[in-house]
Amino acid sequence: MAKKAATEIKDKAPKETPLMKQYNEIKAKYPDACLLFRVGDFYETFGSDAIRASQILGITLTKRGNGSESETALAGFPHHSLNTYLPKLVKAGLRVAICDQLEDPKMTKTIVKRGVTELVTPGVALNDDILSAKTNNFLASVHFGKKNLGIAFLDVSTGEFLTAQGSEEYIDKLIQNFRPSEILVTKNHKNTFKSAFGEDHHVFYLEDWIYKEDYAFETLTKHFQTNSLKGFGVEELQEGIVASGAILYYLSETQHNKIQHITNIQRIAEDAYVWMDKFTIRNLELYHSTNPNAVTLLDVIDKTLSPMGGRMLKRWIALPLKDIVKIKGRNEVVAYLKENQEDLQAIQYQIKQISDLERLISKVATGKISPREVLYLKESLDAIIPIKTLALASKNEALKLIGDSLHACELLREKIEKTIQPDAPVNINKGNAIAAGIHAELDELRAISSTGKGYLEDLERRESEQTGIPSLKVSFNNVFGYYIEVRNTHKEKVPETWIRKQTLVSAERYITEELKGYEAKILGAEEKIQQLESQLFEELVSWISLYIKAVQLNASLIAQLDGLQSFAQMAIEHNYVKPEINDGFVLDIKEGRHPVIEKQLPIGVPYISNDVFLDNETQQMIMITGPNMSGKSAILRQTALIVLLAQMGSFVPAQAVTMGVVDKVFTRVGASDNISMGESTFMVEMNETASILNNLSDRSLVLLDEIGRGTSTYDGISIAWAISEYLHEHPGRPKTLFATHYHELNEMESIFERIQNYNVSVKELKDTVLFIRKLVQGGSAHSFGIHVAKMAGMPQTVIQKAQKLLKKLEKNHSAEELSGGNLGQDEMQLSFFNLDDPLLEEIKEEINGLDINTLTPVEALMKLNELKRMLSKK
Repeated sequence: MAKKAATEIKDKAPKETPLMKQYNEIKAKYPDACLLFRVGDFYETFGSDAIRASQILGITLTKRGNGSESETALAGFPHHSLNTYLPKLVKAGLRVAICDQLEDPKMTKTIVKRGVTELVTPGVALNDDILSAKTNNFLASVHFGKKNLGIAFLDVSTGEFLTAQGSEEYIDKLIQNFRPSEILVTKNHKNTFKSAFGEDHHVFYLEDWIYKEDYAFETLTKHFQTNSLKGFGVEELQEGIVASGAILYYLSETQHNKIQHITNIQRIAEDAYVWMDKFTIRNLELYHSTNPNAVTLLDVIDKTLSPMGGRMLKRWIALPLKDIVKIKGRNEVVAYLKENQEDLQAIQYQIKQISDLERLISKVATGKISPREVLYLKESLDAIIPIKTLALASKNEALKLIGDSLHACELLREKIEKTIQPDAPVNINKGNAIAAGIHAELDELRAISSTGKGYLEDLERRESEQTGIPSLKVSFNNVFGYYIEVRNTHKEKVPETWIRKQTLVSAERYITEELKGYEAKILGAEEKIQQLESQLFEELVSWISLYIKAVQLNASLIAQLDGLQSFAQMAIEHNYVKPEINDGFVLDIKEGRHPVIEKQLPIGVPYISNDVFLDNETQQMIMITGPNMSGKSAILRQTALIVLLAQMGSFVPAQAVTMGVVDKVFTRVGASDNISMGESTFMVEMNETASILNNLSDRSLVLLDEIGRGTSTYDGISIAWAISEYLHEHPGRPKTLFATHYHELNEMESIFERIQNYNVSVKELKDTVLFIRKLVQGGSAHSFGIHVAKMAGMPQTVIQKAQKLLKKLEKNHSAEELSGGNLGQDEMQLSFFNLDDPLLEEIKEEINGLDINTLTPVEALMKLNELKRMLSKK
């Protein structure tokens, strides 16, 4: 009975067509990917893939086998639209497996053989429509080791391969810097990764065995064909090696096996670059902002003319130098180009002629380059020659070195020019890509093909004369090939030797033995031409791959030169000056300007520049007071940006800058709630500040803005005071700018020898304040917060009440207790029982003056707090 039931169930199971059986077998190998399944002229998606694809792409969702037991969702698009739809799927975070037909359907009587030819993921893409020209598309891999974390970054489109290891904080900073499109992590560290780095990343989880040191070492040495990794300077980075090996494994799993353009792996040396934690990178808005309308530093200073230069500049911003010699080397090139503008313009003109060399040579390695792109490669290499000549003739040693290092690639350029037609097509299958004179048989076949038009015209004329049919035409279509068409009015004149192939409403179509013979000859020639062109082009691409390292070197040097000419152009356009950088501890900025804000001012409105002087001996900390909106935050940010620009090798927006090298830049600027993680503004503020205080050095630059404002006034003042004192007393004496609206902190100047008070000046008018935005010595008497509230349109009754309360608060408050106070606890308690004390009389007057009927709960609490403070002072 049970056997019969099982048989019945089996009989009722939906029948699987051969096509769907093939689809399901391939899909089972790529369960995490959206499978684009080539069927004829379409890429089809089925089931859940079809539902997702239709939503992302906005294409129609239908059903296959509608009404049958095997019914399934279906959505597809024409195969020639792949480059339109693929980027949308990948940018939506999907991994996309492209399944192609691996044989000609005409050559088989069974189901066409199919297989996945490429797996495209957010971090592994070579499609130009997915990639952004001036931005790297990094795939990252994170390894959680016993002591440290390892990380690796690979841009498969350029061949750049980088690795590092360090603390969780350092790895987080690198992730912020490089902003990978996809991150690989082991499955058993899924939760660890999320808790450490958040959930805003595209993450793919690999099996644990992939992240083993022996396996990674073997994978890397096999790829680079070396016995060790010492030559790359990464031998001791055990965690970094493991992360790097996992990336190469992932490439093989995604069908990316042609990766000979990945020629080396570089170490990101932590001690070679300025340290900026993730808060600083975010706060300074260097190249990314959470505000979609914000203008970043990169937006302002990017005058690069090539994709390679744009990517290089972004790297320079992320990793400013600490090596004075390297910084001055860049400075000198910028100075030379600024002073020799004819050379600058000549270099700029040539760089504009250069395509994306890094990605073009990567396409050569992966076999995905088109004939037209090979021409772009040749034209780009041609454009390098004048740059090489100019650089060698210059009087600047760094430029001469670049000129000497640039590879002329003469044989490569000659071979491409000789082999590829000047008007080569985008696709090799379009034909006419290989130049004449390269292959004798190809030339002969082309001659046969090219004479076809004349032959057909002659045949048409002859047949018309012989038959007396004046209107007959020789034509071609994909179904019948070549045929003769005769209108019905003349069909009785058709010879018996003609074979009828098709009847139309008003005409008949025929073929002849001569026409069939010609068709076999001409179509055979065209097919052979296509085969020969593809073969010759593949041979050329394989030969070009011998020049991968030379072209990559050229790309790197042009990228550097592009970044430096961008600095020079910026200096010319916006009056930037060369900074004087030394190994001292002074930061002296004369007439500094904010590079981003000054660009956004209306035409004709000057930027109010400011001086900033900090050192380790006399003025270690500047306490900046002033009202909100007066420009305190702008001064802090511009100081950091000037320092970072200087250490990138750029000129800076100032009249003059003299500075010792800074090794760490810390900022705590602006409120940044992290409510989604359950953290308040104040908690975030304290986390960021704690990170600063725990990582200080004698060359640190610390910029703090409104510390303590996320809590009550007196808590805030106390915390701000304690933090300032800690920074002053720290043995490293870090240079600090501390902006605050707590004017009570001005008391610190008289207590601590290296703290100086400054304020952002304002001019008080009758009913408002005028923001001068000039930093001047001396503390601010009050915060002008009520003036700002008035400017914002606060109701008049609120303004009046605030002014009344402010007067009372200022009358009864002093910052003396913050520095220790004078009265002992016992004395304070005894004084409360002195009935003749005028304080009791004052409290009595305050209480009697209250109008209970109009007092709001908030005002009552404020009054109670005021009375409490009056008593505590006594």
